[in-house]
Amino acid sequence: MDATEARLARELPGYARRVLGALEAAGHEAWVVGGWVRDALLGRPGHDVDVTTAAPWRETAAVLRAAGMTVHETGTAHGTVTAVVEGRPVETTTYRVEGSYSDRRHPDEVRFVTDVREDLARRDFTVNAMAFHPERGLLDPFGGREDLAARVIRAVGEPRLRFEEDALRVLRAVRFACRLGARIERGTQRALDACAPGLAAIASERVGQEMDGILATGRVAWALRHEFAVMRAAVPELAPMEGFDQRSPYHAYDVLEHTARVCAGVEEATGGLPSPALRWAALLHDVAKPACWSVDDGGRGHFFGHPGEGARVTRRVMGRLALPREVVRAAAALVLLHDFELRPTPSSTRRMLSELEAAAPGQARPLAFALLDLKRADALAKAPACRGYAAELDAMSAALRRELAGGGVWRVRDLAVSGADVIRERGIEPGPGVGMVLAQLLEAVKADEVPNDREALLAWLRW
Repeated sequence: MDATEARLARELPGYARRVLGALEAAGHEAWVVGGWVRDALLGRPGHDVDVTTAAPWRETAAVLRAAGMTVHETGTAHGTVTAVVEGRPVETTTYRVEGSYSDRRHPDEVRFVTDVREDLARRDFTVNAMAFHPERGLLDPFGGREDLAARVIRAVGEPRLRFEEDALRVLRAVRFACRLGARIERGTQRALDACAPGLAAIASERVGQEMDGILATGRVAWALRHEFAVMRAAVPELAPMEGFDQRSPYHAYDVLEHTARVCAGVEEATGGLPSPALRWAALLHDVAKPACWSVDDGGRGHFFGHPGEGARVTRRVMGRLALPREVVRAAAALVLLHDFELRPTPSSTRRMLSELEAAAPGQARPLAFALLDLKRADALAKAPACRGYAAELDAMSAALRRELAGGGVWRVRDLAVSGADVIRERGIEPGPGVGMVLAQLLEAVKADEVPNDREALLAWLRW
């Protein structure tokens, strides 16, 4: 056992050791596999630990229960049970190999085996096909440790067969490459390109989970530039962006390269911590440009209405991918308003907040800062002459902070008067008319025609 393996032995959580120890004390070989091994070799913390064992699942469950662990039979058709140890789930699966995948997602049959090497041979990529034991060390029959060190994603065995078995592995390859900052091995890449259309047969929510994972790595710009065949197979609405010449003095790149630069820009603007909604908005903010394109008599391209159409496409794409509703609503709001004209004034800031509130109720405050980050990244991804606008956004950010520090007025409930004041001062009956007056008053405050001061608002009502 070398120094790295000794470190892994020290770092292996005690709850995982308990599962290994119980199984091996009962005479069943067991190993830690999967993500914990990969991440531990990289020096990254990991908490979810998976175990594989020669024991049949019923025997595994009996042994672990006898050792005082709670056991849930979570996937017995595939030989899997989950032990809960010290409050942590440890998924434990019998060594297995898999038959054909007629639906390109699930194996038609599972056969249990007694050699862990056969189990590792069925896995997707070499970096995920390693096993570890705190006494026996690392078992690495496919060179995963070397590929991990070289930052290479390589399929186990015949690449095309791996992707034809389960088309979702096409997206997983891209996600792992993004997450690890890796390149994809040449033969694996050829198989990726050939098998990407198979994603059409995969449940859209599974595609959504992988796409969301790709965006979460912060390296979607790399994926757009290097793995666009996969990205457009996952989200067909992206396809028209490739090579689309904008014919505009404001743009130096086609829609795809511009989008990649905006995706990279929001990572830069937020220190690598943009919200999921901002990441999706960066990806989809110009998705409707090809559909909205027109050319004037001078040969200049225009994209009238693309923010509104882009918001509709965003809702359709993200809804199909089964992403959380609040994230969908927020991303669509950012796409809708990414071309919203802003000035560093209270009235402009209030209009922005009000529009965001209408598009994504309850999210206006955080979305306002996200919108400024999106606009900043968008400006920097345009022609050089347009990039100075990014600096102007600093003044708008300061105006937004001043507005919020002063209480902020962008909803009727932010007003210093209420419906009861309207009824008293205007002498009208309760009903829709009260809301109409409050809406008019809010517009006056947003336009800076009257301050949000109670006495000033009451005077406005009496006028």
